[in-house]
Amino acid sequence: MLDEFKKFVAQGNVVDLAVGVIIGGAFGKIVNSLVNDIIMPLVGLILNGVNVAGQFIALNGQQYASVEEAKKAGTGVLAYGSFIQNTLDFLIIAFVLFIVVKQANRFKKPAPAPAA
Repeated sequence: MLDEFKKFVAQGNVVDLAVGVIIGGAFGKIVNSLVNDIIMPLVGLILNGVNVAGQFIALNGQQYASVEEAKKAGTGVLAYGSFIQNTLDFLIIAFVLFIVVKQANRFKKPAPAPAA
Protein backbone atom coordinates (compact mmCIF):
# COMPACT_ATOMS: atom_id res chain seq x y z
CA MET A 1 0.00 0.00 0.00
CA LEU A 2 2.89 2.38 0.77
CA ASP A 3 4.37 1.72 -2.67
CA GLU A 4 1.03 2.51 -4.30
CA PHE A 5 0.85 5.76 -2.34
CA LYS A 6 4.39 6.74 -3.40
CA LYS A 7 3.51 6.00 -7.03
CA PHE A 8 0.31 8.04 -6.74
CA VAL A 9 2.15 11.04 -5.28
CA ALA A 10 4.99 10.72 -7.79
CA GLN A 11 2.59 10.89 -10.76
CA GLY A 12 2.40 14.62 -10.36
CA ASN A 13 -1.38 14.89 -10.19
CA VAL A 14 -1.28 15.40 -6.43
CA VAL A 15 1.38 18.08 -6.71
CA ASP A 16 -0.54 19.82 -9.51
CA LEU A 17 -3.69 19.75 -7.39
CA ALA A 18 -1.87 21.12 -4.35
CA VAL A 19 -0.37 23.95 -6.39
CA GLY A 20 -3.80 24.71 -7.85
CA VAL A 21 -5.40 24.86 -4.40
CA ILE A 22 -2.68 27.17 -3.03
CA ILE A 23 -2.85 29.48 -6.05
CA GLY A 24 -6.65 29.40 -5.89
CA GLY A 25 -6.58 30.52 -2.25
CA ALA A 26 -4.23 33.38 -3.05
CA PHE A 27 -6.31 34.32 -6.09
CA GLY A 28 -9.43 34.35 -3.91
CA LYS A 29 -7.79 36.92 -1.62
CA ILE A 30 -6.94 39.12 -4.59
CA VAL A 31 -10.50 38.93 -5.92
CA ASN A 32 -11.95 39.66 -2.47
CA SER A 33 -9.73 42.71 -2.21
CA LEU A 34 -10.74 43.84 -5.69
CA VAL A 35 -14.42 43.55 -4.83
CA ASN A 36 -14.24 44.88 -1.24
CA ASP A 37 -11.66 47.63 -1.72
CA ILE A 38 -12.30 48.87 -5.26
CA ILE A 39 -15.59 47.75 -6.83
CA MET A 40 -17.97 47.97 -3.86
CA PRO A 41 -16.79 51.44 -2.72
CA LEU A 42 -17.39 52.68 -6.28
CA VAL A 43 -20.85 51.08 -6.27
CA GLY A 44 -21.49 52.74 -2.89
CA LEU A 45 -20.36 56.08 -4.31
CA ILE A 46 -22.74 55.71 -7.24
CA LEU A 47 -25.52 54.87 -4.75
CA ASN A 48 -24.83 57.99 -2.64
CA GLY A 49 -22.57 56.42 -0.03
CA VAL A 50 -24.58 53.25 0.61
CA ASN A 51 -22.53 50.29 1.89
CA VAL A 52 -24.04 47.53 -0.23
CA ALA A 53 -22.46 44.70 1.76
CA GLY A 54 -24.03 45.99 4.98
CA GLN A 55 -27.59 46.06 3.67
CA PHE A 56 -30.05 43.76 5.45
CA ILE A 57 -33.62 43.32 6.57
CA ALA A 58 -34.36 42.34 10.18
CA LEU A 59 -37.19 39.82 10.11
CA ASN A 60 -38.76 41.11 13.33
CA GLY A 61 -39.45 44.49 11.71
CA GLN A 62 -37.22 46.49 14.08
CA GLN A 63 -34.34 48.71 13.05
CA TYR A 64 -30.72 47.82 13.90
CA ALA A 65 -27.52 49.67 13.15
CA SER A 66 -25.80 46.61 11.67
CA VAL A 67 -26.26 42.98 10.77
CA GLU A 68 -24.10 42.01 13.75
CA GLU A 69 -26.30 43.99 16.13
CA ALA A 70 -29.45 42.33 14.77
CA LYS A 71 -27.90 38.87 15.06
CA LYS A 72 -26.75 39.63 18.61
CA ALA A 73 -30.37 40.46 19.46
CA GLY A 74 -31.35 37.00 18.20
CA THR A 75 -33.25 38.34 15.21
CA GLY A 76 -33.43 36.54 11.90
CA VAL A 77 -31.72 38.58 9.19
CA LEU A 78 -31.91 38.64 5.40
CA ALA A 79 -28.40 39.88 4.59
CA TYR A 80 -29.04 40.61 0.92
CA GLY A 81 -26.06 42.99 0.69
CA SER A 82 -23.68 40.20 1.62
CA PHE A 83 -25.34 38.01 -1.01
CA ILE A 84 -24.82 40.69 -3.66
CA GLN A 85 -21.16 41.02 -2.70
CA ASN A 86 -20.58 37.25 -2.78
CA THR A 87 -22.31 37.05 -6.15
CA LEU A 88 -19.96 39.74 -7.52
CA ASP A 89 -16.98 37.79 -6.10
CA PHE A 90 -18.17 34.65 -7.88
CA LEU A 91 -18.80 36.40 -11.20
CA ILE A 92 -15.35 38.00 -11.19
CA ILE A 93 -13.64 34.71 -10.32
CA ALA A 94 -15.65 32.83 -12.96
CA PHE A 95 -14.84 35.43 -15.62
CA VAL A 96 -11.12 35.44 -14.86
CA LEU A 97 -10.99 31.63 -14.84
CA PHE A 98 -12.83 31.61 -18.17
CA ILE A 99 -10.16 33.91 -19.63
CA VAL A 100 -7.32 31.81 -18.16
CA VAL A 101 -8.75 28.52 -19.48
CA LYS A 102 -9.46 30.08 -22.87
CA GLN A 103 -5.85 31.28 -23.12
CA ALA A 104 -4.48 27.93 -21.92
CA ASN A 105 -6.50 26.12 -24.57
CA ARG A 106 -4.93 28.31 -27.26
CA PHE A 107 -1.50 26.94 -26.36
CA LYS A 108 -2.48 23.27 -26.46
CA LYS A 109 -1.38 21.35 -29.49
CA PRO A 110 -4.22 20.01 -31.61
CA ALA A 111 -4.73 16.26 -31.37
CA PRO A 112 -3.18 14.33 -34.26
CA ALA A 113 -5.62 13.21 -36.93
CA PRO A 114 -6.48 9.51 -36.79
CA ALA A 115 -4.71 7.33 -39.34
CA ALA A 116 -6.90 6.27 -42.22
